[in-house]
Amino acid sequence: MAAENEVARALKVKAGSPIFRIERTYSTGSRPVDYETLYYRKGYRLLRTLLPTSRDRDLGCRGMKQTPQRPSFKTALRFWCKLGWISFGGTAAHIAIMHDELVERKRWISNRSFLHALSHCMMLPGPEAQQLAIYIGWKLHGKRGGIVAGTLFVLPSMFVLLALSVVYVRFGSLPWIAAMFNGLKPVVIALVIVALQKVARRAVRGPIQGAVAVAAFAAMFFFEASLVTVMLSAIALGIALTAVRPGLLHRPGKASAEEDKDEESYYIRSSSGATKPISLLWPTMKLAAVVLILWLLPLPLFYFFAGDFHFWRGLALFFTKTAFVTIGGSYTVIPYVAQVAVLKLRWLSRLQMMDGFALAETTPGPLIIVVAFVGFLAGYNHFHGSLWMGTLGLLATTFYTFLPCFFFVFAGARLVERTQDNRMIGGVLELITAVVVGAILDLTLFLGKAVIFPSGGAGLKQLNVISLIEVILSLLLLQRFKLKVIPLILLGIGFGSIRYFLGF
Repeated sequence: MAAENEVARALKVKAGSPIFRIERTYSTGSRPVDYETLYYRKGYRLLRTLLPTSRDRDLGCRGMKQTPQRPSFKTALRFWCKLGWISFGGTAAHIAIMHDELVERKRWISNRSFLHALSHCMMLPGPEAQQLAIYIGWKLHGKRGGIVAGTLFVLPSMFVLLALSVVYVRFGSLPWIAAMFNGLKPVVIALVIVALQKVARRAVRGPIQGAVAVAAFAAMFFFEASLVTVMLSAIALGIALTAVRPGLLHRPGKASAEEDKDEESYYIRSSSGATKPISLLWPTMKLAAVVLILWLLPLPLFYFFAGDFHFWRGLALFFTKTAFVTIGGSYTVIPYVAQVAVLKLRWLSRLQMMDGFALAETTPGPLIIVVAFVGFLAGYNHFHGSLWMGTLGLLATTFYTFLPCFFFVFAGARLVERTQDNRMIGGVLELITAVVVGAILDLTLFLGKAVIFPSGGAGLKQLNVISLIEVILSLLLLQRFKLKVIPLILLGIGFGSIRYFLGF
């Protein structure tokens, strides 16, 4: 009655009048009562006010929060579809977009769980951002959610690259397409810088993690050390420090305390993992059998309908092998793919490989999607200029490259759950997360130099002033005006098109 009188006074009507009524919405099934709806009709207007229920007020008095609700499968499906189309810029930009959307905006997964899962994905072969999407999809809606998240992460880039590949073999490289996406590159740099700021602020929890991040950056930027080597060194350091000084990597600070307090407001959080020990061997064996059947399934179709089975078998084996050696990011495996595909198998020329790399940089999705272009040209050239065989080669390459990613994540997902509260593994993973910060900084400078100093030098004469201004404006729009990713990407593509047609 007190709530009714309060709203009645606010609406300047009497609580007992016929035009004023109060309606309670009760739970059905397992869903709790979460609001009271008050309606006030005046002419054709309907005002709706949401008030906290007695249950919410009771929880608030006891210092507790409601359990966050899991997003519906339809809502998640829409997000994964959107992510597949806006994920430009490689791993660092993908992590930036996912962290901003899933942690900051939607609050589907806590920052601690996000970084914990990312650290695991960094140690797996394959594109880390796609594997992180598979894991989050699995946590939300089981294997169905993981399959949808991982597939939609790659599918848009595959279709875009297919269209660009057909245009490439028919008309050659088109300057206006390159110019359009050149306008996007400064936007990507801005997204990566924002990601670096957010991830570093939450991942670097103490002086040890900060020192590891700086050392990782220095090793990769100045001494060109591989990411695998840096990660193995961080793992060894983490094990040694945990054995000698167990509390050194677990010093709680102010940021950590605030994060602990906010942890329960997320659906996926450190306390939402499995509480009982779960067998890993038997589920992994069943999963391996299913993946093997899926791997073998296209081969009879190639044998009976595609012709030259030896070519298709070699393509399947090569790109499956590629999927198992992509530890350390796409930049470590692309030279291997180029060497074998160009020099040994002679599926395409060196110039075509370079053009394929440029095309892959202009598409959404992981940079490793360049292998789809290699598969397209392999089928196109082997079958004497057949677009159908080129398309089949692209589809087969995508399937055999990304199928192992689902196996790695689904097989290791339970392990991620079981290591949430392990102090030694947690300390090691914190150092790996610090390595990720160093790697993102290294990638930011690598990409930034290519965009702001495109001629290769680093002097004022080589400075691309327009690209630098676009980076600054993109940062201003992201930070000051909170512009979302999709409008910013469209602005970048539009600016690149304007630059090309106006000739500046």
